[in-house]
Order: sequence, then structure tokens, then C-alpha cells
Amino acid sequence: MLKVYTSTTCPWCEKAKSYLKSGSIPYEEILLTDDNTEAIEFMTSRGHRSIPQIYIDDSLFVVGGYQGLSNLTYDEIKEKIVEHQTTVNQINQLGSL
Repeated sequence: MLKVYTSTTCPWCEKAKSYLKSGSIPYEEILLTDDNTEAIEFMTSRGHRSIPQIYIDDSLFVVGGYQGLSNLTYDEIKEKIVEHQTTVNQINQLGSL
């Protein structure tokens, strides 16, 4: 599932969430608030200074936040998610050998 790192005052975050909703693409919203230090540390440790940032597991899903996301069609987004899950499954299978 995609994770969208957002704030409550970010118009680009709202656009990213709306775009995903329009394509029926499930996501989890991670609000960057003062009491969510883990999420803030995650973002800053990866050098991000702007939001939204869209991740899948611990990997950046698309560069460019909303603009990068909106450059993809819904089918391309879904395909990238499937490709990621396939890769994770393959790695897990190799790890259990």
C-alpha cells in the first residue's frame, strides 16, 4: 500500500490524495505533525524538504510528489505497485531458501 506523507495545510497533499482516490488506489496517509516524530525523522533522514512524498514500504514510489504522481496514469500507478509487490515476494522467497 502506498504511504502519502502530508500535512493538514498542504494543498499539493490534498491534490495527491484526491488523485489517488479518483483512481481507486488505496493509500495510507501519514500526517507530519509535531507529535509524529517518527514520520518527521523518516522524511528528514531521506533528505526531503517538501511534501507530499509518496512511498511504498520504505522506497520512494515517485519523484516529485504530486507532480510526479500526476504524470502517471492510474494504470501505470497500479502496475508499479504490482511490480514492487512481485519484487518483494521474490526477495522473500530467496530469503527462505
